[in-house]
Amino acid sequence: MAWIVPVGRVRHVPRTTLSRAGVSLRLRALDLRDRLLRRSDRLVPPRRLDFVGHSDFVATGEEFLGHFVTIGGLRPDERVLDIGCGIGRMARPLTRFLSGEGTYDGFDVNPEGIAWCRERYAPYPNFRFVHADLHNGRYNPGGTGRAETFRFPYDDASFDFALATSVFTHLLEPAADRYLGETARVLRPGGRALLTFFLLDEGSRRALAEGRATLAFRDPDGDVAVVDPEVPEEAVAYSARWLEDALERHGLRRADAHPGSWRGMPGVSYQDIVLVERPPTG
Repeated sequence: MAWIVPVGRVRHVPRTTLSRAGVSLRLRALDLRDRLLRRSDRLVPPRRLDFVGHSDFVATGEEFLGHFVTIGGLRPDERVLDIGCGIGRMARPLTRFLSGEGTYDGFDVNPEGIAWCRERYAPYPNFRFVHADLHNGRYNPGGTGRAETFRFPYDDASFDFALATSVFTHLLEPAADRYLGETARVLRPGGRALLTFFLLDEGSRRALAEGRATLAFRDPDGDVAVVDPEVPEEAVAYSARWLEDALERHGLRRADAHPGSWRGMPGVSYQDIVLVERPPTG
């Protein structure tokens, strides 16, 4: 018996949908293999849930723990804030570094990532995660708040050390300025923050002009530049002058800086690392 398929009922499946389905199946298969081979780590999210970038989840966390200590001077007994904590990439290595006197607080706009972290970090009572209900077209499309007016959900001078990795590289100017102001507010006098940027300075502008940079920022001579004007948050660069002015405006100062390898030259990390501090009072 021949099967007759009515033409009007044939559905076209978009290629992008098929591609996403194929990726999901591949990632699920890799997760299953890890469980069968007993390679799973309860603080490493399944690949299908890892939304924090294309770098290796474990290796990147371990790399930045080194930066927190060697560049930022992080100590085991300090109070740490993770701005845009994602799904715990930086939290994981800190579980073995922070002592019982140290604390970790992280917030992010992605509700699934925060829910996963709350469940997985339950055995660590000094680790806390908060969902920031901010609108984000990719990670929290139903969010009602705005980054430009967001108040970090913590009291003044609550932290010794703050970190923001791959956060300011996705914030447009009003939100970036707001986040710097809030970082200053929640740091104690003498506190530090390790932040990553794509900084526009003499070296990076030369790399862009010569085609050595790995990202092609448009109009890099200004204070703010993006790679794709249609999706500007994909990659945002700020001039060193803009950053210095913003830090001064919010009572912060730059303590150290390390150029990143995105410039086409060897660097301690891919993005530029900037250490800022809130000056001690008196």
